[in-house]
Amino acid sequence: MQDNCVRADRKSGAAQVTHRALNVTTLDGVSLSGMHLPGPGGDTALAVCHGFTHHTRLPVTRVVLEALSGQAPVVALDMRGHGRSGGRTTVGDRELLDLDAAVRWARDAGYSRVATVGFSLGAAVALRQATAGTVRPDAVVAVSGPARWYSRETPAMRRVHWLLEQPHGRAVARLLGVRLDSAWDVVPPSPVEVVAAVAPVPLLLVHFAGDHYFSAAHPEALAAASGGHAQLWTEPGEGHGESGTGPELAERIALWALAAASSAIPGERTNGGGSTVGPRTPAERRAPGSEVG
Repeated sequence: MQDNCVRADRKSGAAQVTHRALNVTTLDGVSLSGMHLPGPGGDTALAVCHGFTHHTRLPVTRVVLEALSGQAPVVALDMRGHGRSGGRTTVGDRELLDLDAAVRWARDAGYSRVATVGFSLGAAVALRQATAGTVRPDAVVAVSGPARWYSRETPAMRRVHWLLEQPHGRAVARLLGVRLDSAWDVVPPSPVEVVAAVAPVPLLLVHFAGDHYFSAAHPEALAAASGGHAQLWTEPGEGHGESGTGPELAERIALWALAAASSAIPGERTNGGGSTVGPRTPAERRAPGSEVG
C-alpha cells in the first residue's frame, strides 16, 4: 500500500488529507483500485460506491470523499470498468461484488461496523449488496438511486441508454473512461424489488428535488417498497449523485450513517446465498411482481 496526500477545498479552505492507496480483488477475481481515507477515531468506516462514469480520482467525487472522511474513515474503490480498476462494468449486476470487497476490506482492517454510501448507480449497488453480499453492512445510504432498471423518463437517462445500447454510444463511453461489458443475459432484481430485504439494517434515501435523471417517483417507490423502514431526505437543488452532494450534505450523511450504524446490531458475514450473480435462471433472479417482463 502507498500513502499519498490529496487536497480538497472545504468550507474552511483547502485541507490536506493523507490517504492510502488500495488494491483489492473481488470474489470473482477482478482487481480494483481505490483508497482508504482515515477519519476521526472510532470503529465505524464508510464504504463508498460511486456513480456511473465516476471514480475515486475524479475531482467532484474526491470532494465528497474528503467531506465524508471529515466525520469517519472512508474506504472507496473504483468499480469494475471505471478508473484504475480492471474488468468491465455490468452497470449494476456484478458491481455488488465490488462494494462487497470494500466492506470486507474494512472489516478485515479492524472496523467493527461499516456503513455503505452509494451514489446513483452506486446507490442501486448498495441496496443489492446489503441484501445479497457476503458481508452485511450496519447501515445503508442511497443517494439519487433508481427504483427500476431501464428508466427512460428523462433526457439524461435516454442519453445514458444510448451510451449503453448503441455501438456509437459504447464508443463514446470508452472516451469517458468507462469500459462496458456485454448486455445482461439475465436481468438482475431491480432496487425496488430488494429494498424491503435491507431491513432491519437502517436505510437512508437521499433525493434532490430537481434531479434531472430520476424523478421523485423513484425514491418514493423505494420508500414505499421498504414498508416504511427507509428514511427519505428530499434535498433542494437540481443535483444528482456526487455532483449534487456538497460538503455540508456529505457531512450530514456521514453523521447519519455513524449514528445509524452504532444503533444497529453489528453486521455479520453471510454465505452469500441470496446473491444474484451466480448461474441462476431468470425466474430465480427476478422477484415476483418485477416490472421487467
